[in-house]
Amino acid sequence: MRLALRTAALGYLGVLVLVPLAMILFRTFEDGFVAFVESVTTPAAISAISLSLTIVAIVVPLNVVFGLVTALALARREFPGKGILQAVVDLPFAVSPVIVGVALILFWGNDGWLGGAVPVIFSLPGMVLATVFVTLPFVVREVEPVLREIGTDQEEAAATLGASRWQTFWRITLPAIRVGVAYGVVLTVARSLGEFGALTVVAGGVAGESQTLTLLVHARYIDDHNTFGAYAASTVLMGLALVTLVLMTLLERRRKA
Repeated sequence: MRLALRTAALGYLGVLVLVPLAMILFRTFEDGFVAFVESVTTPAAISAISLSLTIVAIVVPLNVVFGLVTALALARREFPGKGILQAVVDLPFAVSPVIVGVALILFWGNDGWLGGAVPVIFSLPGMVLATVFVTLPFVVREVEPVLREIGTDQEEAAATLGASRWQTFWRITLPAIRVGVAYGVVLTVARSLGEFGALTVVAGGVAGESQTLTLLVHARYIDDHNTFGAYAASTVLMGLALVTLVLMTLLERRRKA
């Protein structure tokens, strides 16, 4: 029975995940490795990779700071509106990313509430805002349970010995939650690299200017009918995802240990 269930599960995953990925790899390298390198080193591809990594480099620190502050507040404090804050943190799980993009245009666009006073839409700030929103919950939801599990005994002992709140955080709290923070960071990176819906609305998708890797794949496959270029860009994304998956696996093992 167990063997049958395992076989069914592996077959299901194979059909949904492994077969499509294998086909992408086959299509990518059927003309040779040189053709793949040429496709992913065009100015548009290099710009897309650079922009995607830039967004990740901005979004991750912002979400780490917000996530730590929010997780500490939710786990260590009781205050009016705590339930509302919990709902806001989980909102990106329920709201479509496309709606996020439309909301940003309604607020920051030329006809929005700010009347386009600040150049946000169709530029890097707009893409960062959209990505920050869709990745908002990950650090919070990974760190908050850890904070509840470790309790406050060590922090109270440090305060009794004269440690300041800052010293307590750096020497007691942060080392205890570092694996949770790292896991949240990895999830944020993965989600940032794969974001498409919100960026489709707010980025503009101009090659070499506001086109991330996901938008490059879409543009090559749908607009340019360049299927090989789309497969090559997808392989780069897949490689980044594989690195993220390895990190997640290592962190999960360490967290269980």
